[in-house]
Amino acid sequence: MLTLLAAPAEPATSAGDAQLVVAALLGIAAVVLLIAWGKVHPFLSLILGAAVLGVVATMAPDKMITSFSAGVGSTVGGVGLLIALGAMIGGLLAESGGADGIVNRVVGRVSGTALPWAMAGVAALIGLPLFFEVGVVLLVPIVLLVSLRTDVPLMKIGIPALAGLSVLHGLVPPHPGPLVAISSLNADLGLTLGLGLIIAIPTVIIAGPVFGNFIARYVPATAPAALLPTRQPATSGGGRRGPGSPDARRDRTPDGSDAGRGRAGDDIDGDLLTDDDLVNPGTGRPGAPVDDSGTETARRAPRFWPAVLTVLLPVVLMLLRAVGELALAEGTFARQALDLVGTPIVALLAGVIVAMFTLGYQAGFSRSQVSSVLGGSLPPIAGILLIVAAGGGFKQVLVDAGVGNLVADAAKDANLSPLLLGWLVAVGIRVATGSATVATITAAGIVAPLAATLDRPEVALLALAVGCGSLFFSHVNDAGFWLVKEYFGLTVGQTIKSWSVLETIISVVGFAGVLLLDLVL
Repeated sequence: MLTLLAAPAEPATSAGDAQLVVAALLGIAAVVLLIAWGKVHPFLSLILGAAVLGVVATMAPDKMITSFSAGVGSTVGGVGLLIALGAMIGGLLAESGGADGIVNRVVGRVSGTALPWAMAGVAALIGLPLFFEVGVVLLVPIVLLVSLRTDVPLMKIGIPALAGLSVLHGLVPPHPGPLVAISSLNADLGLTLGLGLIIAIPTVIIAGPVFGNFIARYVPATAPAALLPTRQPATSGGGRRGPGSPDARRDRTPDGSDAGRGRAGDDIDGDLLTDDDLVNPGTGRPGAPVDDSGTETARRAPRFWPAVLTVLLPVVLMLLRAVGELALAEGTFARQALDLVGTPIVALLAGVIVAMFTLGYQAGFSRSQVSSVLGGSLPPIAGILLIVAAGGGFKQVLVDAGVGNLVADAAKDANLSPLLLGWLVAVGIRVATGSATVATITAAGIVAPLAATLDRPEVALLALAVGCGSLFFSHVNDAGFWLVKEYFGLTVGQTIKSWSVLETIISVVGFAGVLLLDLVL
């Protein structure tokens, strides 16, 4: 279980309730304005917002700095390691071609009306270890090609794929948002994971195939020809990527010409594999070809089931721990073993080690190549880690200033459900900033004191309620909005009708699932 830094025994400020409310509002407003209007990076915005909050609340400078630093340290220590390990699994899955193999295997065996359901299932599976943006880059070219070949409307297939990725990204660890909420609220990760999966299934169904079938009538999107993947299947002699593949698109200059990466040495997907690609995946910067000669297994895609089981391994281990806590007595060997292997860090580390063999060496990568893939998966998440860390500092300043307790008392007096409060706060911050991570961090920090009065299932549901709120109505201030718009060749209006409404459906349906589970548990 991740731990939350406790509030100091002595108040960090003597400000009154009204002053604390003003301080919180100004601090949050500063973050919102800096991100939405000032276009300041969220990392700096959160630091400056915490400073505004502390100054208005008349916190002593040394206490303000200590509080912020403590929040950063506890957040990085509890969440940072998990994000890094999850990114390593995702990096191996992407670079080895395991993700492509899973997609092609499932989609290749279904057709017609079953395609939207298959895409939703594949996206949910791929979305377990991959960040949303990476999942979009991997899946959307396949979605475009499937739509073209089967003559199925693009939105009918694309919306289920986006739903599967988004739901897993917002509700299920080891993604940053759920992990931050779990850490801030001191929720049980295994229990939150299990409940999150229960909520995710009907949410993906309603927001994916059901909504996709409806919206396809009103958004007649056509697959952009420039984005269609044209790669040939890898062979022992090495394939050549087509001009429309994701990697080839990265290598094109703004005027559409080839950046000149015509080198020998192709990876298992038929893409050129270079040392620089492995160290800095997705950057498109030139590098020397990887020397993979002399290995008979080079360019061989991982098998379907080993890839699937590798992705599911950390999830299964954490779920087994949650089951053991409910079914086994404390002190027994089986309970202790499950507690150990189900610890999030241990489970994800086991996933990385297994992935090195099933997705790395079995795909023909050498030891140095596997090491490069693992190392190359870390730089892209540096910004996420910094934002999460700064958000942890902002959260701790909120807590230490007494804002959280103030909100908790107000909610108690108003008889407002903690689940509803967490969802509403996350919705407000999400719509204002466009950042699901900032919304999760801020909302979880505000409702954290309420978690102390709840039992374990309710705390887990509170974390999920915050996660649901953080997905509400993505629009023009969200990078994901523009990512979807460009990949699907939509107008702004079409993107709002499809993607923005999709995110809102996920948020509302997911929160409804939280409330239903709250009645049962």
